Amino acid sequence: MRRAEVIRTTAETDIALSVDLDGSGASTISTGVGFLDHMLELLSRHAMIDMEIKAKGDVHVDFHHVTEDVGIALGQAVRKALGEMKGLTRYADVHMPMDETLTRVAIDVSGRPFLVWRTAFPTQKVGEFDTELVREFFQAFATHAAVTLHVETLYGANSHHIAESCFKGLARVLKTAFALDPRAGDRLPSTKGRIGD
Repeated sequence: MRRAEVIRTTAETDIALSVDLDGSGASTISTGVGFLDHMLELLSRHAMIDMEIKAKGDVHVDFHHVTEDVGIALGQAVRKALGEMKGLTRYADVHMPMDETLTRVAIDVSGRPFLVWRTAFPTQKVGEFDTELVREFFQAFATHAAVTLHVETLYGANSHHIAESCFKGLARVLKTAFALDPRAGDRLPSTKGRIGD
């Protein structure tokens, strides 16, 4: 079973998180940050990854630490749940529309963490949430999941829609790249015979 749990406690946040990569997209999420909860719920649903996330943090300061640390913990859990990665599809890309917005997302489950981020927001906030934190989440996730991730918003005018297209795009590439290819059997999706080097 491709499941994993991560508990991460620092002076700034306390996070308990679990994932099931072969789930139905069910989620129970509570971070204390409403917009982040919304993005994580749709990430779970469209990736078909079951997620349970409970996070507490210093939201009286701002939402930075909770957002980044949830990205770290989710990346760690995903990496752990992937296991040996035998039979993994590995690559995926999508163009994700959200009303007036279109975002392109591509992933390589390579074991080599890298983020290319070409997305800008027309406003600094969506409600109380700083839009710059969307990138912080993606950076933390890519680093700790050890994936190469490219995110580029081709056009868009509404900050909420832009953020949502990024998260939904991530969801769809995770769903595809994490799928097991029955033709691959127990082979790794690499001519090197290993992933991450």
